[in-house]
Amino acid sequence: MPKLKREEGSERATDIVESLDRGLRLLQAFGAAGGAMTLSDVARIADLPRATARRILFTLQRGGFVDSDGKLFRLTPQVLTLAASYLRSDQLVTVLQPVLDEISAAALEISSLAVLDGDHVVFIARASPTRIFTGGVDIGYRLPAFCTAVGRVLLGRFDDATLKVKLGTTKREALTPQTITDPKRLLAAIVGDRTRGYALVDREAEPHFRSIAVPVLRYDDSIVAAINIGAHVDRISTEEMIKRFLPLLQQGATSVRAQLL
Repeated sequence: MPKLKREEGSERATDIVESLDRGLRLLQAFGAAGGAMTLSDVARIADLPRATARRILFTLQRGGFVDSDGKLFRLTPQVLTLAASYLRSDQLVTVLQPVLDEISAAALEISSLAVLDGDHVVFIARASPTRIFTGGVDIGYRLPAFCTAVGRVLLGRFDDATLKVKLGTTKREALTPQTITDPKRLLAAIVGDRTRGYALVDREAEPHFRSIAVPVLRYDDSIVAAINIGAHVDRISTEEMIKRFLPLLQQGATSVRAQLL
């Protein structure tokens, strides 16, 4: 299917369906709130007029995406069909899920697949051996790219000049005492990771968690995703990550290279 073409310059108002944009923004408001909300709550969080929020909620309710007891509104499982459509249509998930399963079984740790979305990484697939999944790696979970192993691998797709500008404009808040926020240090770390072919981030995104990641390259050497293994610091040392986990990740990423278009 050909890509949509837009004329040079800013987008035209006639190109945008404002009601759809507002409806999507309203759906995202539920994620920000983390539970059922009143009409007033929805309007406030979605930054919409109350009357507009009401019409959108009733439209979503008619489509089965929202339910209400007359006072509180909540999302229904029907919303998951939107995410499922992405997961079913995305080649990365289809190709790499079996690879993640193999890596996780061999490492006896959780393995995940992430892509870059602006200044964040989004986890789009994962695998676990036998232990229960932790909430921190749910599919759809987002983290700042600059302080995560998968993020630094993905940021390595940019040349040094572009990366310097990007880091300078990225919001860099320390999530733990170990988080590196200085743009010069981050630039050096990402360039070094690019040269090594992997990134290892120790307690920068979460205080008791370390992760090692490698880039997933497609046939033309472009970085399209990253796969990682993460573990609690009390169980796995950085040396063990490099010795045990890095070869598994590298082998997995290499095995799918020719399949990714």
